[in-house]
Amino acid sequence: MKIRKATIEDLKAITAVEAECFPAAEAATEKDFEGRLTVYPDYFWLLFDGDTLVGFVNGMVTDEPDLADEMYENASLHKEDGKWQMIFGVNTIPSYRRQGCAEKLLRQVIADAREQGRKGVVLTCKDRLIHYYAKFGFVNEGVSESVHGNVVWYQMRLEF
Repeated sequence: MKIRKATIEDLKAITAVEAECFPAAEAATEKDFEGRLTVYPDYFWLLFDGDTLVGFVNGMVTDEPDLADEMYENASLHKEDGKWQMIFGVNTIPSYRRQGCAEKLLRQVIADAREQGRKGVVLTCKDRLIHYYAKFGFVNEGVSESVHGNVVWYQMRLEF
């Protein structure tokens, strides 16, 4: 398996994986991804098994310390030299789960953010995944202000 950055040519595959991983109310749309890929393709980490996209992580960089719902919809909020790497989604298609795919992607994102001199990485997750992200060093900061998808999200931060 190999990780590479995204291009606009990956749009359909990324959208298909997202739809397989998240309920419709939470999933980003093809239009959302098109906007993100146009502005910050280097902040999409794609994991391939041969020619098959099996997972990806995407997010933007900002000086804002907290992940806000507006960031999902407004790609222009990306700040290339920002202090914080935000993660919008950690996606692995069901047939590849529990095989270390998400871990491989997250470790790459963390390493890249550290190498780029960021202060750290921020994400939100459901309560059942708090322990998963904690194993990477993320600290639970409590319930997020996010109302994305009408779900309760917890903000997690990994500070370098």
